Amino acid sequence: MKNFVLVLVIVIVLGSTVTAHEVRIAGPQSTSDLLRAWTFEPGVVLPIAASAVLYAVGVTRLRRRSPKSIRKSVTLYFWFGWAALVSALISPVHAWGSVLFSAHMTQHELLMLVAAPLLVLGRPLVPFLWALPKSWAVALARWSKLWPWEKTWRTISNPLVAWGIHAVVLWSWHVPFLFQATLESESIHALQHASFLFSALLFWWAVIHGRRRALGFGLAVLYMFTTALHSGLLGALLTFANSIWYPAYADRTAAWGLTPLEDQQIGGLIMWIPACLVYIAAGLALFAGWLRESETRARSLAVEQIS
Repeated sequence: MKNFVLVLVIVIVLGSTVTAHEVRIAGPQSTSDLLRAWTFEPGVVLPIAASAVLYAVGVTRLRRRSPKSIRKSVTLYFWFGWAALVSALISPVHAWGSVLFSAHMTQHELLMLVAAPLLVLGRPLVPFLWALPKSWAVALARWSKLWPWEKTWRTISNPLVAWGIHAVVLWSWHVPFLFQATLESESIHALQHASFLFSALLFWWAVIHGRRRALGFGLAVLYMFTTALHSGLLGALLTFANSIWYPAYADRTAAWGLTPLEDQQIGGLIMWIPACLVYIAAGLALFAGWLRESETRARSLAVEQIS
C-alpha cells in the first residue's frame, strides 16, 4: 500500500521555537543554556506524540490478533527513528542550530539519514491503520486507490524521480539566500525541515520498498552511491570555502569558541564524511541483499531444471 503520505502526515514537522524567551532571542550561549533549550512547540510535539500513540496501539492490536504479525526488529526500527525525530526537533539540538551552522547541519542529517530510513524500515502504516476506527481505515484505503493519487504516487515513488527530488531539495535549501531565510523566519524554517523529511522519506521508501527497489534492481544501489557523491560534493564545497556562505551566523559562534568559518567547515565535514558513510553503507547493504536474491533465484532455477 502507498504508506508514505500517511507516515508523513503523522511525523511531519511544521515548525518549532525554543521554550525560554532569552534562548528564543539569542540562542543558547552556554552549556547551561543548551541543556534547558528543549523545544515544546505544540506543532512539533503533538504530531510526534500522536505517532507514538498510534503506533503503540496499532502494534498491540495486531499482536493480540497474531503474536507474529509484526517482527520485533521492525518495531525497533520505528522507535529508533521516532527517537531520532525527537532528537532533531525537540532536543536542544534544534536550539543549538540557531547559533552554530554545524549543529544545524547535524539536525538535518538526523532527519534525513537517521529518522527517515529507520521510519521507512519500521513500516508504520499497518499499525497506524489498526489504531484507527475501522471506518476511517477503510476510507483511507479507498482514498489511496483513487486514480489521481495512484498516478501521482507512481510518479514520485519511482526511484529516479525520488532521487531527483531529494537532490533538488538538498541543494536548493543550501543556496545562501534560502538558508539565511530559515534563520529569520520560523515558517520558512519549518518548510525547510518538512521538505527535508519529506524528500528523505520518499527517497528511502522508493529505494527500499518501492516497485523497483534495490533488491529487485541493482540500479537502486547506484542511486545510493550517487547521492553520497552529490551530497559529499556539497559538504566539500562548504568545508573548503574561503568565505562565509551564511552571514547570519557571523556574530553567533563566538560564545562556543569558534569562528564563523570554522563552524562552517565543521558543518561541511559533517555533511561530507559521516553522511557519505551512511549512504555508502546503505548501498553496500542493498548490494549484498541484491546478491542474495540473485543467488536464491539461481538456485530455484537450477532446482526447476533438475526436476
